[in-house]
Amino acid sequence: MAGQQGAVLGPREVFARMKQGWLGNSPDVTDSLLADNAVIEVPFAPPGSPRRFDGREEFLTFARSERARLPVRFEECRETAIHDTADPEVIVIEYELTGTVTTTARRASAPFVGVLRARGGRVVAWREYQDTAAIARALGQQLA
Repeated sequence: MAGQQGAVLGPREVFARMKQGWLGNSPDVTDSLLADNAVIEVPFAPPGSPRRFDGREEFLTFARSERARLPVRFEECRETAIHDTADPEVIVIEYELTGTVTTTARRASAPFVGVLRARGGRVVAWREYQDTAAIARALGQQLA
């Protein structure tokens, strides 16, 4: 995927586009960044949720149904740190997502850590560590 100057997007630029999709509540933006063979991992997923997805389509099948059940409008993504690694394809991002639960008008935030590998302007690997307790509280749920 080329940027304005024809250069291939690196992991920082890919993450910037991911954020644009989240904040625009436009999942198609983020979905279009996934490579066909992308691996998505959520090591601390809530009980009963998958922890790994192999391939774009496997992830999108799951994500589309989950998005329909997640009544949140994301309004802010504050990066607390971005760490470059020895591998130029990989960055580690510490961030906090803030949004409004559309069913209750409650505004809440949750911290995340993401490990992003981008190649050719696409996400080939995304590992996201979520504060599932904070997410559950924001949604008025209790963890099992």
